[in-house]
Amino acid sequence: MHRTYSMRQSRAPTASQLQNPPPPPSTTKSGRLFGKGSFGHALRRNAGGAFGPDLAKKLAQLVKMEKNVMRSMETVAKERMEVAQQLSVWGEGGDEDVSDVTDKLGVLLYEIGELEDQYVDRYDQYRVTIKSIRNIEASVQPSRDRKQKITDQIAQLKYKEPNSPKIVVLEQELVRAEAESLVAEAQLSNITREKVKAAYTYQFDALREHCEKVAIIAGYGKHLLELIDDTPVTPGETRAAYDGYEASKAIIQDCEDALTNWVESNAVVSSKLSTRSRTLSQRRRSNIAARNEGHDLSTQDAPINDGSSWVAHRDVDSEEEEEERLDSDAGLHDESRGRTQEPLAA
Repeated sequence: MHRTYSMRQSRAPTASQLQNPPPPPSTTKSGRLFGKGSFGHALRRNAGGAFGPDLAKKLAQLVKMEKNVMRSMETVAKERMEVAQQLSVWGEGGDEDVSDVTDKLGVLLYEIGELEDQYVDRYDQYRVTIKSIRNIEASVQPSRDRKQKITDQIAQLKYKEPNSPKIVVLEQELVRAEAESLVAEAQLSNITREKVKAAYTYQFDALREHCEKVAIIAGYGKHLLELIDDTPVTPGETRAAYDGYEASKAIIQDCEDALTNWVESNAVVSSKLSTRSRTLSQRRRSNIAARNEGHDLSTQDAPINDGSSWVAHRDVDSEEEEEERLDSDAGLHDESRGRTQEPLAA
């Protein structure tokens, strides 16, 4: 029956992977302790930011919501591969042309599932980068709190004891606290911009590659459909023998070659700006370049560690550990997620 269950028996790296080596497996694919389904999604979303400082709560919730997205994509990828296998099983009992084409369509759909699984790994790069902004937000919070605390103490003393000598001491501390806060806020501002650009570059590059490859598979899938003879027959009439086995195998091979050789420079879809958008964007970039001329910012983001008021906040990653501990106590376990392939018997 010319069964072929994998488009890439040797799994040689593609041209795109040679240009941009794939990231490690997603952090959501192992050690899963949360419950499966909507309950686990709701628990992560509602608990996001519950254990961290106020400044990092909104972004912490975004990070948790993105984990829900990744878990959903993992499920879609796994179930699409199962559907692909079942399509091949179902088609095996049909006429020769239907049997062969549905089997090859199963190969293509299975490949889409594997691409989705790879996309999750790339998507995790984006999520981890965004997560680093949350961590720096959490470390900035103590300087804000200290400045606010000193300000409140000064206001209280001026109201109760206007002539207190402590006011002068606190005002001096406030000057130091404001200077430290300015440095921390500048560091947060710089890192936020850097990480936002890097994170969404990861996401959009991964999304572009994924969509282009899915479009390639869809195109070859339609070529396979042309091998089915859908000409109506009259009762008792026998269809001509199917002679498309070699053609279907060649189409699968062409699809494999197209996926293997795809690189970003060969992308078909391009996003072209209108003249107005291009002019406005160029003006913005020129303004940024002009403002940055003559400014040396190489040491601006040096770590702050003077041993005084700037104290590192506890590692916000413990937030996730705390959530998973609570979930483990509730007995919400799920199976480990990995890339396992169960080939069907011929």
